[in-house]
Amino acid sequence: MGGGVVRVLVVNTQAPFVHGGAEYHADNLLASLRDAGHEADLVRIPFNWNPPRRILDQILAVRLLDITESFGQKVDLVIGLKFPAYCIKHPNKVLWILHQHRLAYEQWKPGAMGEDVAFGNNIRESIIRADNTYIPEAKKVFANSRTVAARLKKFNGIDAEVLYHPPPHVDLLQPGAYGDYVFFPSRLAEIKRQHLAVEAMRHVKSGVRLVLAGPPESEEYAARLRSMIETHRLEGQVEILGRITEEQKRALYAGALGVLYVPQDEDYGYVTLEGMHCAKAVITCEDSAGPLEFVSDRETGLVRPPDPKAVADAVDTLGADKALAERMGRQGFDLMRDLGMSWAHVVESLTS
Repeated sequence: MGGGVVRVLVVNTQAPFVHGGAEYHADNLLASLRDAGHEADLVRIPFNWNPPRRILDQILAVRLLDITESFGQKVDLVIGLKFPAYCIKHPNKVLWILHQHRLAYEQWKPGAMGEDVAFGNNIRESIIRADNTYIPEAKKVFANSRTVAARLKKFNGIDAEVLYHPPPHVDLLQPGAYGDYVFFPSRLAEIKRQHLAVEAMRHVKSGVRLVLAGPPESEEYAARLRSMIETHRLEGQVEILGRITEEQKRALYAGALGVLYVPQDEDYGYVTLEGMHCAKAVITCEDSAGPLEFVSDRETGLVRPPDPKAVADAVDTLGADKALAERMGRQGFDLMRDLGMSWAHVVESLTS
């Protein structure tokens, strides 16, 4: 774009009433584009993948949208983020892919798209065909992590440049004392595996507590976690705070012994970066994907199999050796500094 001021639309998908990492991501990109002097706005396209047959209608709906101009003024650049928003048509489209529709890819299994397996297979094939057709329309394709880029290459044969970005409100994150708990902030969801963390606490012997924070993705999963705590008499070891403010989250990071973050096949994961910016060692799992781009075992955290006893051993390792916890936390802090992630670099990459 020659480095000048342009009219930019960020196009993202959002499930109504859901505001998580991807939504923060879009908001921060919008603010950063404006800070750089661009005239920018955000288009949020509602997306509901249940029942799965709706997905095909929503791909079509996105393709029918015309955002080449607004009230007679040309839109110079479109930046697409999530499926199916990145399928949108525009002559100057750049993609910064957060993730594809994961049920069609690495999470695929027969029945994932409904009880009619044959129809579900057709939906999956249509999603893959749409990605293979509409992603290459872009002038440039970025991914927000090596994990996402690797999936694009594996499943679609599409190359993407990795473009890292800092977590929200990074300047407000501060190291603090090393307390007696590990902190796990994330929406309560099966794929985030808070149940693995709670199960691990049955085997923790060092007295380290677990503090969970985040809204539930479903009341059923939250009830399951509470039942586990009650059944195994973990009330004094595990605390579920639910939704908290950003100020509370920063304070809990600052006072933690370490961060426990054990999702399954995470795309990126702000929790890892936030923990490291607060100089906390991060415990994660061998199959957690995104966090492993930053967590090196016994250097910036601890990496364990997704097994309750293995995770408990990692928690006890921090509890038994606070000097090690602090050393790994400081090395994570240094890694964040050395990587030099910035929104200015993101904006330059996407608009140049």
